[in-house]
Amino acid sequence: MALHDLQDAAARLADVHAAIARAARLAGRNPASVALIAVSKTQPAEAIVPLIDAGQRLFGENRVQEAQDKWPALRERQACLSLHLVGQLQSNKAEDAVRLFDAIHSVDRLSLIAALARAMDKADRRPDCFLQVNIGEEAQKGGCAIGDVPTLLAEMRQAELPVAGLMCVPPADVEAAPYFALLAKIARDQGVPGLSMGMSGDYETAVMLGATHVRVGTALFGSRS
Repeated sequence: MALHDLQDAAARLADVHAAIARAARLAGRNPASVALIAVSKTQPAEAIVPLIDAGQRLFGENRVQEAQDKWPALRERQACLSLHLVGQLQSNKAEDAVRLFDAIHSVDRLSLIAALARAMDKADRRPDCFLQVNIGEEAQKGGCAIGDVPTLLAEMRQAELPVAGLMCVPPADVEAAPYFALLAKIARDQGVPGLSMGMSGDYETAVMLGATHVRVGTALFGSRS
């Protein structure tokens, strides 16, 4: 790895941490209460290694297969990495996901809850789970309906899935703050601690509105080709 790659990765990482810290302090929060997930989907291993070497430990992937291809070797390089699934999950991939990921951010339906429960029992491994909410009520987006949140959270608890919080992807090209505020209100109402929300374009807003996990790709890796 070239020194300039490490220096560039370290600078990007420092910039994002500084922005998180500013937003957290404005909201009267401890910056350490916000976990930064570096979304490494579509990035080759050689683009990820500099961030690992710069100190980043949480990474997010969209697809089980892509993560299976990349991460075993990367984990040999650095054992204490935490891998988060931030993309949609098919029920037939539940076993693979439970074995590979430390957190799953896209639980959104009864059939997936059942599949994950079976997979966790089989693997004797229980990754943290976020219930994904279709906060903008968009037909093309994953996530459960807002009105289904109480029922699905109850089902997750009944199935002994570790409920880490709620996750959302707000509609593109509109102000994200109202959607983040709504997710935070739903989480408070349901007594759920975590909020996985905010990406490269809006993570500072998300932090000010209570995000505990932000999912940042472009600001850390640069624009995807």
